Amino acid sequence: MTTSEMTYRGTTAMITGASSGIGAEFAARFAERGADVVLVARREDRLRALAAELEERHNITATVLPLDLGVAGIAATLRRELDDRGIRVDTLIGNAGFGARGAILAEDPDRLAAMIQLNVVALTAITREFLPDLVASGRGALVNVASVVAYQPTPYMAVYGATKAFVLSLTEAIAYETRDTGLRVLALSPGSTATEFFEIAGAEEVARGMQTPAQVVETALKALDRRSTPPSVVSGATNAVASMLSGIIPRRVVLEASGRLLA
Repeated sequence: MTTSEMTYRGTTAMITGASSGIGAEFAARFAERGADVVLVARREDRLRALAAELEERHNITATVLPLDLGVAGIAATLRRELDDRGIRVDTLIGNAGFGARGAILAEDPDRLAAMIQLNVVALTAITREFLPDLVASGRGALVNVASVVAYQPTPYMAVYGATKAFVLSLTEAIAYETRDTGLRVLALSPGSTATEFFEIAGAEEVARGMQTPAQVVETALKALDRRSTPPSVVSGATNAVASMLSGIIPRRVVLEASGRLLA
């Protein structure tokens, strides 16, 4: 398929969950291609260190917004913060999220609610809030980070898997709805990636054959560079095959295999 590396000079990319891992890598790669960046996450010290590095290395402007994206009304808060600075966003990378491992009966209901709030409610609200700007610009992209677990049920990570299935479905639908606008919309589904995710989720031993954040982001950029960007992409050949097979193999078999892996 025909590709041509897109440049983003003169545009602004906002990355949520930008303090580490895939989010920080997205910020670095968009800055490398000339975009100013807005870095959003809770850990201000990490954001400021990353912002200073990107500004020095790529001669761009990096704006730091140390915010908790898991609170109600965060989309409106982000809008006010950007309006106060006179910033309009051309690209949105919805990367913020967290997971938890364990049987749902053993999970803290408040933690599950917080997961849904961040992974689903906040992502949806932020996407809807800034989508008109992205469409009007036509020079950037919307990328929401889903997961390979979006393609099958995930016992012992049931709620996390369900939130990522939501992200995949939502983003693919938005890609169709905006197909005639020029906006590139992509659901990115990584597999096990060398980030802090597994430490937070309590599933370090599950992270086998991990990709790096650089590999995951490179997958996304290659998809965005295509003449016709697909609505979704899975990062890593093995992950892509597994995701495809999950749609072919009987669901009961997939469920059993997933449960054995995560038990």
